[in-house]
Amino acid sequence: MRLLRLALLVAPGLLAAQPRGLDDTDIMRLKGVGGVAMSPDGQKVLYTVTAWEHPNARGDTALGDRHERRSHVYLVSASGGVAKQLTYGERGESQPSWSPDSRSVAFVAARGSGTGDDAPRPQLWLLPADGGEARQLTTLREGVSSYTWSPDGQRIALVSRDSLTRDEEARRRRRDDPQVYEGDLRMNHLWVVDVASGTATKITSGAYTVSGAPSWSPDGRTLAFSASPTPLIRDERRDAYVVDIASKAVTRISSEADVESTPQFSPDGSRLAFTQLPHEFAPHKDGIPPRTLRNARLVTYELATKTFTNHARPDFDVSVGQPRWSPDGSEIWFTASDRAYQSLYAYSMAGRNYSKRSANVLVAGVSPDARGTRLALVLDTPQLPPEVYVQEGSTWAPKQLTTTNAWLAERRLGESRVMTWKSKDGREVEGVLLLPVGYSAGQKVPLLVSAHGGPTGVHTNGFKGGTSPGQTWAARGWAVLYPNPRGSTGYGEWWMRANTNDWGGGDYRDIMTGVDALISQGIADSSRMAFEGWSYGGYMTSWVVSQTGRFKAAMMGAGLPSLLSMAGTTDIPGYINTFFGQPQYDGSIVNANIRKFLERSAVSYSDKVTTPLLILHGAADERVPIGQPMEFYRALKDRGKTTELVFYPREGHGLTEYYHQLDRMKREYEWMARFTLGQGQRQAM
Repeated sequence: MRLLRLALLVAPGLLAAQPRGLDDTDIMRLKGVGGVAMSPDGQKVLYTVTAWEHPNARGDTALGDRHERRSHVYLVSASGGVAKQLTYGERGESQPSWSPDSRSVAFVAARGSGTGDDAPRPQLWLLPADGGEARQLTTLREGVSSYTWSPDGQRIALVSRDSLTRDEEARRRRRDDPQVYEGDLRMNHLWVVDVASGTATKITSGAYTVSGAPSWSPDGRTLAFSASPTPLIRDERRDAYVVDIASKAVTRISSEADVESTPQFSPDGSRLAFTQLPHEFAPHKDGIPPRTLRNARLVTYELATKTFTNHARPDFDVSVGQPRWSPDGSEIWFTASDRAYQSLYAYSMAGRNYSKRSANVLVAGVSPDARGTRLALVLDTPQLPPEVYVQEGSTWAPKQLTTTNAWLAERRLGESRVMTWKSKDGREVEGVLLLPVGYSAGQKVPLLVSAHGGPTGVHTNGFKGGTSPGQTWAARGWAVLYPNPRGSTGYGEWWMRANTNDWGGGDYRDIMTGVDALISQGIADSSRMAFEGWSYGGYMTSWVVSQTGRFKAAMMGAGLPSLLSMAGTTDIPGYINTFFGQPQYDGSIVNANIRKFLERSAVSYSDKVTTPLLILHGAADERVPIGQPMEFYRALKDRGKTTELVFYPREGHGLTEYYHQLDRMKREYEWMARFTLGQGQRQAM
């Protein structure tokens, strides 16, 4: 009996000492790693760490304290060791890179006082690699968006937006500023700045806007870049160009407006490598075609002969990302979506074949040294958010250099696994399953199904700690299914295009058969299931609740339940046209084209909805305008359905503010728990 009393006394203390799962505040505590840059000599690695800061906090948020998401530049030895923070600016720093001699570090930062129209613009800064004060290199009125060092390190090419005229700027300051819709067509153009003097010279001008950082020729005389006719987000026409820096003479090397990435000079300067995506639709009357759903293909261009070589192969069925040459010119490297991963690939110029260099990981950043024998990487795994790694040699064995979120060792995580199942038509579907913390085989647990955006997005087998963080659900005893139905990228061109003209069809069946598979495996409790998604995932959420009552609760985030009005109000109408064609407005009112939009819109089935639906939306969303949630909310509310609509002020298509992200997590879980579990929020264990 005495031993039993001792056990009862000791047990509470032991339980309290056990690691718990992640909760909402843990998610906001996570720091993000990115911007990796290996020094040319292969000895050091720059990277950025992004975190929430509240530098003006006075201990009482009622006084107006704000949290700001900022990044700073860090340095770590390529052989390992303690990382060092290099920058501490009050507005943060980004885009770190090394000078070719490894002696200087460049970064972009907006430093100085002022807010609103008077806020400082992001400029280029230089910092001695061995320590000292950073000096501001540029003073461009609109700041710097991207940049690249010249091969000799004496100049930097950068991209800056054309500034307003003095009169236009004065009018905006006094709020005499009517806005013409799609009327602000200020372009981005190339400048070259002298590192020693800071003198900046504009290199390009005219009726095109530069995309991304340019590429220098090895001799430093020429820049290669890609550009579009307008800066409109819906305008995906893009061509490749080269410009002679001395004469400023620009030559267009492509003619079909089908360039997908920035052209990159080969190490010997004879060729350019980039990707193309040929247009498959006729343009609208304004010249802009609907978006093409195909794999971007790798091409090279011989400058001397002005000839293209298409390196696409039928046995390589994924879309090639931004290419870069290996230092010896024998290969072209890039990352690409690879089922539930993001993989590093190499294309051999001699063998004309593709090979995968990474294995079962998300490669979020790659930077080689000058010889190409040592790579700095940012890798994301199910067990750990992105960290910096170094890879040497041809055998995949990356070594972890940083541990940015060391406190995660004090938390328990749910197990993540890739699973497959058969859809209604017999095709194999893949997804990621996150199990509850401490899950034991045979347990039936509540299930959350999370639909991804896009639809040409994809769920990956990485750390589940974003703004819809699966690990917080796992800590509360839920399983989370992340399905990749037809329409997802990374599974080949056929699969990516397979929901064209069929939203809510095969993709819906792919998801529901995944749910059925988890029920049949004894993992999911069919009486305790919920559904959620953002953007296209929000569309799928609206469709699911309009077609079935199997889910006890749902959350539609930035969803589009009314496709006809979406096509006419979104800032990317060509994307909707890709899947459904252009709405037919010819006076016939009810025609096959219009009927198609209506038939695949959840708002058309509002009477049938029985699932309590939480609707979350950014109040300044131009991608999915606020009329979308308002239409569905009104249709449901007028019919006595259980629903709630929450707008987040100032937010666009995604939530960026601290308290909004925190509110989304808490509000969504409380809604799901209330209607699925019949209780309030259960705390993470």
